[in-house]
Amino acid sequence: TSPRDWAENDRIRRDGTAALTECAARIGARAYVQQSVVWVARPPDGAFFDEDSPTIADPLMQSAGDGEQISQLVGPERGFTVSVLRCGMFYGANAVHTQMFRDGLRKRRIPVIGRGDAIWACLHLDDAAAAFVSVIERPQSGLWHVVDDEPVPVRDFFTTFAELLGARPPHRVPVWLARLLAGRQAVEFLTMSTHTSNSRFCRDFPWQPRYHSFREGLRQVVDEWRTSK
Repeated sequence: TSPRDWAENDRIRRDGTAALTECAARIGARAYVQQSVVWVARPPDGAFFDEDSPTIADPLMQSAGDGEQISQLVGPERGFTVSVLRCGMFYGANAVHTQMFRDGLRKRRIPVIGRGDAIWACLHLDDAAAAFVSVIERPQSGLWHVVDDEPVPVRDFFTTFAELLGARPPHRVPVWLARLLAGRQAVEFLTMSTHTSNSRFCRDFPWQPRYHSFREGLRQVVDEWRTSK
């Protein structure tokens, strides 16, 4: 991803949120749902975190946090509820990065970096859609983390994915070598934890993930690819 891509992403998160909340106010909307990401509050040490944890000072995530703040400021001023849903790592059959993982694992170009013990909180796209519907049907202001029930070490995610694809297990490479080959940002993404929980969202809304863990979700994804050939 180039700096220009990140700049466009930031503009969408900030200017896009400002535009959408203004539209919501003009049409007299009663509820507004802001999509965000759990990365905005992940602690640097990889520890567990939740909705009460402070956001982090990360330039790549700053615009997501700004989008949250814009919506939370405008909503009370203009008379509509604001629900902020911080989602985990999306995956699905039609998701571009899921397809990139598939192609990379088949070619053994996606390694397990270091010990591979970073914890990912994942979310199947179908479960994400159901979560947004749940909020729209019972709007209330607040902030929630929306992830599946089973945080997963990165090594298990990629090893299981490769197995479901019928591919060989991914290589393991040391962190220093991965930085030389793939760059700092790519290595950070594959080695940083987003260890959080959906407990508050499940308490406040009638939602449970259909795909409770990455295992069920990835199996559905691979089955869909096979049947669509």
